[in-house]
Amino acid sequence: MGQVVVVTGGSRGIGRAAALRFARRGARLALVARDEIALAAAAEECRRRGAEVLTLSIDLATPDGPARAADATVARFGRIDVWVGSASVFSYGSVEDTPDEVRDRVIETNLLGHMRAARAVLPYLRAGGGGTIVFVGSLYSQVAGPYVSSYVAAKHGLLGFARSLRQEMLAHRGIRVKVVLPASIDTPIYQRAANYTGRTAFPLPPVVAADRVARAIVRVTRGRRHEVGVGAAQFVTRPLQFLAPRVYDRFIRALQHALGLRRRPATPTSGAVLEAQHDPGAVSGGWARVPLRRPRSSTGG
Repeated sequence: MGQVVVVTGGSRGIGRAAALRFARRGARLALVARDEIALAAAAEECRRRGAEVLTLSIDLATPDGPARAADATVARFGRIDVWVGSASVFSYGSVEDTPDEVRDRVIETNLLGHMRAARAVLPYLRAGGGGTIVFVGSLYSQVAGPYVSSYVAAKHGLLGFARSLRQEMLAHRGIRVKVVLPASIDTPIYQRAANYTGRTAFPLPPVVAADRVARAIVRVTRGRRHEVGVGAAQFVTRPLQFLAPRVYDRFIRALQHALGLRRRPATPTSGAVLEAQHDPGAVSGGWARVPLRRPRSSTGG
């Protein structure tokens, strides 16, 4: 029988790409997300690749959500071998303009949900003689950027939590804690982001395919490396932030204004942060086809 793999955030983007990768390897899958329509579509894609799939429409931001997902997976498959923490939401806005409830939900989903998931799954990994937890962090786990402070705070916290948990697990042979750190990835998270900037949001280039992250997730479950970055072109920002922080601050602010938040006006929205937006979902957000600059006639100023 194949591995039992839980993928949170498995309905879209990186999580869906990872689920498809594990499906091709013969895994039995539990896909966890809020959107039942997107979950069903992702599950069908995985089944076409030969996987047995359990779908769990659970919000990982709720206090009991991770435990319910872990319990349901073990009730169906008898164990958990790999837990992929990919559930994530995104928010644009200044510290002053971002509503409290949006900020709090970003933290709940991107940090506290994964912390609760680790606590829920560890007893099952220990009972099964070991297993792997893979957290999907971000380049923003290691650097900062303007107008994305809630996301940055959550991803910084997730990396710190993962490192602390890894140290604790040294006493429990067979349980491994890994982190994958993507830069800008072509997923739907940006279209679905909350936005209180008044501008249209775009991922900072260069944007790479979600399947690259999925490959890294699968590899890290088998390899020796604890932390793996994806999207090397942007990782030049890490040494710049530490070696020349003032230069970095000016650089990242200018980059965000020029390419991350275009001048096309956008109305305030909570996106999919507070409530699920039901649709079939997809791995890609179509960003790889978006040029850095559009002709003036197509921007609306």
